Amino acid sequence: MSTRSDRRDIPPAYTIEPVTPPPMAMGSTSAQLKGDIDSGRTGDKNEALDPGLSPLGTDDEAAGFPPKPEQVDLARHQENSVRWRDGAEKDSYAHQNSSKALYAYVGFIGLVLILFVGAFSMF
Repeated sequence: MSTRSDRRDIPPAYTIEPVTPPPMAMGSTSAQLKGDIDSGRTGDKNEALDPGLSPLGTDDEAAGFPPKPEQVDLARHQENSVRWRDGAEKDSYAHQNSSKALYAYVGFIGLVLILFVGAFSMF
């Protein structure tokens, strides 16, 4: 009988390991920007490795216009520090109002329940 640990033909899953963010430095590369995103530093996603078929910037390089280090430096600066300047909130832009929507939904269900109970209590 074989166990899961006996299966040497299955590669280890590195996607469940947290990703360490790369250091901020001048002359950044697309791989460092991808490392910022995978580490959760930019707030776009959870801290997990996200393997892709084509790494970030591959399309630009294939088209003959690889990103200049100054452009990647600017993108890393915008994604890392400027986004968090107004507060230390970890949520991304898409999830900022999710708790408000939950409260509105629960309130709506409560209102429907009160109207439903009120309508049947008249009989």
